[in-house]
Order: sequence, then structure tokens, then C-alpha cells
Amino acid sequence: MENLFFIVFGLLALFVVLWLYILLPAGMAERRNRSQVIWVLISLVGSPFLAVLLLLALGDAR
Repeated sequence: MENLFFIVFGLLALFVVLWLYILLPAGMAERRNRSQVIWVLISLVGSPFLAVLLLLALGDAR
């Protein structure tokens, strides 16, 4: 039973990390007509919070 808890917790943590580092910046970049790949790389190299804040500050691309 204890192993099941760790497996479920690990999968949940993996999902949260994937969402935070990849899906969130990629989705925000797509909605703002910006390159998804560049913003995912910024998220991976810097931090996802930095990428999200920069995307919010820059707004939509022309």
C-alpha cells in the first residue's frame, strides 16, 4: 500500500512539472502568436515563472 502511494505521488509530481515547464509556457506562447519552442527553452533554461512573466509583460506579437 505504501508503494502505491509513492507511485501515485510521483506520477502527480511528474505531471505538475511537465505542465509547469512545458505545457503552460507553450500554451501561453501559442495564444500570443510567439514561438512555442523558444518559450519552452526559456522555461527549461531559466524558470517557468520567468517565462510566464515575460510572456505576460510582452503581450501579443504582431
